[in-house]
Amino acid sequence: MMIALIQRVSQASVRVEAELVGTIGIGLLALVCAEREDREREADALLERILDYRVFADQAGRMNRGLRSVEGGLLLVPQFTLAADTSSGLRPGFSPAAAPERARVLFDYMVERARTIYSPVAAGRFGATMQVALINEGPVTFWLQIRPGVSAG
Repeated sequence: MMIALIQRVSQASVRVEAELVGTIGIGLLALVCAEREDREREADALLERILDYRVFADQAGRMNRGLRSVEGGLLLVPQFTLAADTSSGLRPGFSPAAAPERARVLFDYMVERARTIYSPVAAGRFGATMQVALINEGPVTFWLQIRPGVSAG
């Protein structure tokens, strides 16, 4: 199942070595992971859910507004460790994760699709060792999953 760990942020950035490769102000940082059965359909559904998931306060202070309505930034960062099997032992297993090349294709697809339908979008670099910095507002953090063959609604 396609996974995103989203965090509402006042700012977030990602660096590879000393290079700043992505930065946003108010918005969402989404750590994204593809599992074995995931395809473009799941990436599309997860992206739509991220863009519309209501984690921003309305005038009454309730979380009733999505990223699109606040026109915040979206920072997508690949993170295969979200697929870790931690059910036993002291070392995670990664057999649920998509193979690296398939995961790269899905992540790149999601970034391209996000940039086509929304702005601003920034992204980490697949396969790189990244330094992710953020200021989590709230803190507000949610785990989103899209099962293969299921839509965002």
